[in-house]
Amino acid sequence: MIVTAYSGVLPFMMADWHMTAAQAGSIQSAWHIGYMSSLFAVGLLADRFGPHRVFLIGSAISAVAAAAFAVFAHDHRSAMLLYGLAGLCAGASYTPGLQTPGAQHRTRRARPRDGTVSRRGVDGLCLVARGGGGVEPCAALAAWPLCGGRLHLGGCIADPARAGGRMRPPAPPASAGTPREGTWHALRETVRDKPAMAGNWAYAFHCWELMALWAWLPAYLVASAGGSTPRQGAGIALAALAHLVSVFGSIAGGAASDRFGRARIMMVATVASLCMSFSFGWMWTWPLWLLAAMAAIYNLLAISDSSVYSTALADVVAPHRLGVAYSVRSVMGFGAGALSPWVFGLALDWGQSYFGFGSTYGWAAAWSSVGLGALLGPWMIVHFSRLNRARARSG
Repeated sequence: MIVTAYSGVLPFMMADWHMTAAQAGSIQSAWHIGYMSSLFAVGLLADRFGPHRVFLIGSAISAVAAAAFAVFAHDHRSAMLLYGLAGLCAGASYTPGLQTPGAQHRTRRARPRDGTVSRRGVDGLCLVARGGGGVEPCAALAAWPLCGGRLHLGGCIADPARAGGRMRPPAPPASAGTPREGTWHALRETVRDKPAMAGNWAYAFHCWELMALWAWLPAYLVASAGGSTPRQGAGIALAALAHLVSVFGSIAGGAASDRFGRARIMMVATVASLCMSFSFGWMWTWPLWLLAAMAAIYNLLAISDSSVYSTALADVVAPHRLGVAYSVRSVMGFGAGALSPWVFGLALDWGQSYFGFGSTYGWAAAWSSVGLGALLGPWMIVHFSRLNRARARSG
């Protein structure tokens, strides 16, 4: 909810704070930079002290930082600093969430040796699906006509504040014989793991696309709606509905990966969402209801393979090194996701200055930057699949 809190009010903050599109995108990018900066350290802490403890403390700190952003942000510079701080503090939720006791138990199951896939796709999709579901109520709150920007941001703080208390206490270690290794050795082995790194690069290109979509979809629908405040509120509400569809995309993608294979589902989802990235901006003049329907399809395709990247990594990395592996993956993914909202804004500023404000070409250029940044994703998925098959044959 915190990561998407700003996107719900972005179109209104642009007007109130007289920001360019690049400045507006840079605030969302600041969150991702702060988030990315904390992920590696959080993964190491989770391996050392346990994910439950790190998640509990991190949730409390994250709520305080989010409250500071909601109360004290008043212009572009202050918003960048405070939202970046909120992202830095929020990093304690992601990697430990992937390492919850239930997830640890599942990733320690024996791995299939007959070339089939396990049921980790179904097991691992729940976290990503719930994460996508957090987007919808936060965006919907912004659509409420009586809800001011600060009230909207404040309403998105409640869930992190009580999230830590919902997490079950850590289970006893599954095996006393689990190997332990130094942090730098684990990091070195992860970077040398070719299948894992190919999957991580594919995830980075996936995040480039997904984070730009989440940051700019509400502003796109509001701008397309135009007109009065009720029509703009309808645009935000439809963006929230489009985000809600992403929950089902995560569930469907994770389940399908168990049946058809990780790489195949990753490839289908990536190619389909890339087609949407290059065509979505050209839909600018479509009726709002039809544009919102296409936004829902775009969301479903863009997130349908998110959970698959997590389970694919668990398939190829030793369980005792999984925390470090998730940290490396997250730094790469959210590093790419930190750039894409800002690049989107740059492309939008250029398009509107060259073709005129409100031109379809300006939005087409902006959404095309999303597709261009993710073009190498399919190639990395093919590389991951080949390396994984080669390792399975040699093992």
